[in-house]
Amino acid sequence: MVKYYMFFCLLFVSKLVASQELKTFTINDFDLKGQVKTCSIITDYGKEILEFNKDGFLLKSTTVYNNTDRDVTLYKFDQSTLTEVRNESYKENRLDTASSLAYLYERDTTDNLKIIEHIISYDKEFFETQEYFYDKEDKLIKIISSHENAVDEIVFENTTYKGEETITKFENGILQSSTRTSYKLGAGGKKLKVVLEKQFVDGDPKTAIETVHDPKGLLKSEVHYVFNEKAAQFTATESHLYSYNKEMILEKATIRKGNSVATKGFVFQFDNHEPKNWVKKITTPDNTYITRKINYYEPELETKEVIKG
Repeated sequence: MVKYYMFFCLLFVSKLVASQELKTFTINDFDLKGQVKTCSIITDYGKEILEFNKDGFLLKSTTVYNNTDRDVTLYKFDQSTLTEVRNESYKENRLDTASSLAYLYERDTTDNLKIIEHIISYDKEFFETQEYFYDKEDKLIKIISSHENAVDEIVFENTTYKGEETITKFENGILQSSTRTSYKLGAGGKKLKVVLEKQFVDGDPKTAIETVHDPKGLLKSEVHYVFNEKAAQFTATESHLYSYNKEMILEKATIRKGNSVATKGFVFQFDNHEPKNWVKKITTPDNTYITRKINYYEPELETKEVIKG
């Protein structure tokens, strides 16, 4: 919920994948509940319109900047399997073929899973192929990218040590990132999930972020780090602590940075649907707000068989 609106910047520019495991989006990724058909969000840069199928998968995302400019992302499925993604950019109400891309997916399951992604620009000037290789447990282990007479290889090493799972990413043999997932006991004996992500540049450590989630998946805290070369270790630069009410709705965020402490409160207004979704989020003390309009699929009426005697 906390990073809810970061998705909108990522959906169009990251081509859904960003050289990592293929991902589809559902209503859960946007803090929505029930059979949502459309969700329109008013933002400071325009409007976002999300469209879902009855199974909750995101089918279309539209970013409206003004009356003539918009970005559209379309997702096509075969049941729940992603088969195609199209990123379309419209300027002055005309499709920009140079910046619009199509992503077409093939699946090979004869041995371990392999997914081939073909990336083609609408003007046919750009073409790239990415092959995703998985192990017997369907964990991503390698990506081979072929483009403009060049071939890049990304390798993911999956290791487990004392209950901690680590995924280490290498691009052409150079360390890029590592993600370690572990668990610890919190207050009341609750099992908390801890994820530490480190980023590297040319193999050298640069930044890191550690997040803690409760058993229900709610983000409880996050700590940001930068690498101190003199001390040869990561140093915390800021921390965020989140608290929720009994309905698991975000109430407060406390941000500590150096000697300063800032607190933000959140107030939500909900619709009358069951289950309920929020339609207005107010952030204090800034008194900024986000509004959204939600439409739902009509409930299907049960049909009863009539037996004539």
